[in-house]
This record gives sequence, structure tokens and C-alpha cells, in this order.
Amino acid sequence: MNVLVGIYSRFASWNMPASYVERLRAEFPQHRFVHATSDEEAEAQIGDADVAFMSEVRRHHLAAAAALRWIHSPSAGVGGMLFPEMLRSPVIISNSRGLGGDTIGEHVIAVTLALFRKLPAAIRSQADRRWAQDEVAAPPPIRQLAGARVLLIGAGGIGAACAWRFDALGARVTAVRRRVDQPLPRGVAAAAPPDRLLELLGEADVVVLAAPHTRDTRELIGAPALAAMRQDAVLVNVSRGNLVDEAALADALRRRAIGGAALDVFAQEPLDPASPLWDLPNVLITPHMSWYRSDHWAAATDLFAENLRRFEAGRPLINVVDKQAGY
Repeated sequence: MNVLVGIYSRFASWNMPASYVERLRAEFPQHRFVHATSDEEAEAQIGDADVAFMSEVRRHHLAAAAALRWIHSPSAGVGGMLFPEMLRSPVIISNSRGLGGDTIGEHVIAVTLALFRKLPAAIRSQADRRWAQDEVAAPPPIRQLAGARVLLIGAGGIGAACAWRFDALGARVTAVRRRVDQPLPRGVAAAAPPDRLLELLGEADVVVLAAPHTRDTRELIGAPALAAMRQDAVLVNVSRGNLVDEAALADALRRRAIGGAALDVFAQEPLDPASPLWDLPNVLITPHMSWYRSDHWAAATDLFAENLRRFEAGRPLINVVDKQAGY
């Protein structure tokens, strides 16, 4: 088989090192591996590919892919690939959901505690060489996770990784999920369907976005959802930026209609320097780093290699995406 590996980005951390392509060549000498490091190279080389190990396959790639049967993504999100032509095609898509669950779960706990403990204010005061004890102690008060009510929007691998960590620290976790009849992940006390979202937002101290980007979740957190949230609630987004109406969020944060936000993902990345989110004191911005683990490329390659063995043997693949559902 011809396998195209095309995992490239303007950001160095998202570029798959060539050494892992060499590892695949050594492990699967019966297949031909081509390594694309740019969009132009991918378009030129995808025509002969039976398999694409790529983070993004766009319309022009699919149009040129005469032999393509399977795409594997090194990340969990595949929303950008689910354009109408892809949905109509017989091409199978699988993803790497689950690889980043633990590190994202730790990130969510870290940024929630940072906002609860007012660490951004302490860091700003340190930069100014200013002792800000009274400022940090002023209302709203420092809070604890013990006893806090956490609302997880999405209870897949990332949501589950967050849930048991919150539960271990004494928080009560409720999940919003499409399939409420399934067993609850460890740490989740209760689950509710999406039509109860606005009701549950009004009860939560922490709202964590861990749902995939689909037609149903685009700008899920807009003005109505923000208006339903508590004035001291914290929003954490480690999913996709498109789940949030960023203009509405900036307005709610500026008016202190909600307590704060920790944002790791944005509709457009990098975040525009002109975005008002940068300057809001109740916002903690991280540069799409919650997924990062030191062995990411080794783990992603391991998963792809296992799926490639399954694909050539005609066995079921791991993490097949339901293209109609979007995840």
C-alpha cells in the first residue's frame, strides 16, 4: 500500500518529526511511505495514496485522492475534515482520541485551581514587584474545588479524564452527553441530555467544554448560555474554539456576568493580538497546549501502527469516526 504521512503546521510542535516516518518504514517494509511537509506536497502526493496519516485532509486533497480508502488523524478533532464531499465518500476516518486525556485532564485541574486561587493576579503583582495580599483577598473570595459543582459538556475520553480528577478533589461532577443511558464514567455523579444545558449552567461553579466540534456544538456557549451561567462561574475550554462565541464571551467577562475563563483553544489560532480576551484580568489564556505530552509522537505513531496492522488484515480499526455524528 501507499501511505502518505502529512502532519505539518506553521507551529513546530504540530510537525511530526521525520524520525517517526522512518520508524514506520522500518516497521512496515511491505508498504511505501511518502512524507509531505507542506500542503502543496500533500496535494501532489495524495493521488497514489491508499492511506493518509494526516491531521487535516481538505477538499482539494480529497479531490486529488483517487485511491484513498482510509484517513487516520493524530489528534481527536476531525471536524475540519467533515465537509460534504467527505461525508458522501466511502473513505474511513479514524482518530487518536484518548491519547491526550490524562494531560488535558491535568491541565483542566491546573487552570481551574489557578482561577479559583487567583493565581493570575498574583503573577501580575509579582511582575510589578507589588505585594498584593489585600487585592487577592478582596471579593470575590478565593474558592476551593472541594464542594464545587462541575458541569462537563462532553463525557468522552477527555471529559472522563477530567471527571475523576475533580471528584478526587471533592467536587460534584455532572455531565451533559447525548447518550444518558450509557454507564457513567468514573467520577461523574449524574448525566443529563443536551436539552437541559441552560438549566444546568445555572447551577455550575465550573463549566468544562470537552465536546467535539460538530454542527450541534458550534457556538454552543453563546449569549444565551452565558446569561444562564452563575456570576461567579468559571468556563474552561479545552475542546475547540468554535464551541464558543468569543465576542459574547468577551462581553460577559468584561461585564463580570461570569467569573472567569481559562481558554486553551480559539476559533482562529493564533489568537489575534487585537482580541479583547488578551487584556481581561479574569481570563487565563494558554496557547493550545493542554494536549501536549512529551511522548506524543511516539504514542500517536503506536496507535497508527496498530491500526495499519488492522487495516491490512481487514480487522476493525480503533477509534473509527462516525462521520455523520462528527466524532
